[in-house]
Amino acid sequence: MLPELIGAERVQGTEAGPYAHWDACGQGVLTLFDREAMARVAGTAQLPEHGPATQDVVMFVSWVADVNADHRFCLRRGGRAVAPPADRPEWAPGLRAAHLRDLEDNLPELQAY
Repeated sequence: MLPELIGAERVQGTEAGPYAHWDACGQGVLTLFDREAMARVAGTAQLPEHGPATQDVVMFVSWVADVNADHRFCLRRGGRAVAPPADRPEWAPGLRAAHLRDLEDNLPELQAY
């Protein structure tokens, strides 16, 4: 549906997962990251999928100009490191990403490619 709705094209991954993303006009518009893969990068694989303390269901993915600098910026403002900035060629050519916990315990991903 994304091609018809907003002109997005899948540029990485498959429907089978564990990761896929769609771009429109050269910009990322949607990323799907299956729960198991997300739990591995967030360090929550030992948690159950349901219950009071569970694995993440949603991750906010944001394109940034400089993953390293923006990761440091978030940490200085109270974010907690989950996965440090790293190249992720298995997700997309040239992709660099970092994962944090924000002040409300959400899981943002900072990415550049």
